[in-house]
Amino acid sequence: MAGVQGSPNGPVTAADVEHAVRLALAALRGATAPDWSVKAGSLEWDCWETVEHLADDLFSYAVQLSPANPPLNTHVPFAWSRKRPGGPANAVFADREAGPAGLLQVLDASGALLTAIVRTTPPTVRAHHVFGPADPEGFAAMGIVETLVHTHDVAEGLGLDWTPPADLCGRVLARLFPDAPTDTGRWLTLLWATGRAELPGRPRLTEWRWYGTPRADSRP
Repeated sequence: MAGVQGSPNGPVTAADVEHAVRLALAALRGATAPDWSVKAGSLEWDCWETVEHLADDLFSYAVQLSPANPPLNTHVPFAWSRKRPGGPANAVFADREAGPAGLLQVLDASGALLTAIVRTTPPTVRAHHVFGPADPEGFAAMGIVETLVHTHDVAEGLGLDWTPPADLCGRVLARLFPDAPTDTGRWLTLLWATGRAELPGRPRLTEWRWYGTPRADSRP
C-alpha cells in the first residue's frame, strides 16, 4: 500500500489514512468487553462516545474539504449536537441498537470518506480548520492523529494492546508538530505531543495544538 512503508518524514497520504483506520478497526474488533460505557483512558467520555467522536472527526474533515469551493473562514454548516451534557458534539452518531459492530462500521465508513476525499482533492485546495487553513495532506494527518490517539484512549478503557507503526507516527509528527523532539520514540512522542504521556525530561503537556497549514503558506 503506497505511503504505508514510506519515510517517517515523507508526505502523509490517503493510503496512510486508510491504513490507520484499518489498524484501529482491527484492534477495536478484538475487544471482548461487553460494556463500552467505561471511561476512555484519560478522557471524560466513555469508549462508545470516543469512537463516535473519532468517526465524526473523520467525517468532518472529509466534508470540510469536499465542496467545490471549501470555506476558508468557517465550518461547513452541518448541525452538531450532544447526547448528554459534557459529551462530544457530533454530527455523526451510531445507532446504539447496532452494538459495537455497528459502531465500528460507522467508523469504517467515515474513514473511507476521508480517504477518498484526500485521494481525489488537488493539493492546492485549502479549507478551514480552527488551527489554520489546511491542505488535503494536513487533513489526512489530522485524521490519522485523531485515529491513533483516540484508539489509544479506547484501548486503555477496554484493556486492549495498541501500538501503531513508528513510521506512520513519524510522518504525522513531521507534518503537524514541527516542535516535537525527533530523538525519541515516535509513538510515545505522538502521545506526548497530544497531552497523553511524558517524555524523558519533558512533562506531560496540559495544552497542545498542531499546525495543519502547509509550511509554504506560512512563510512571510
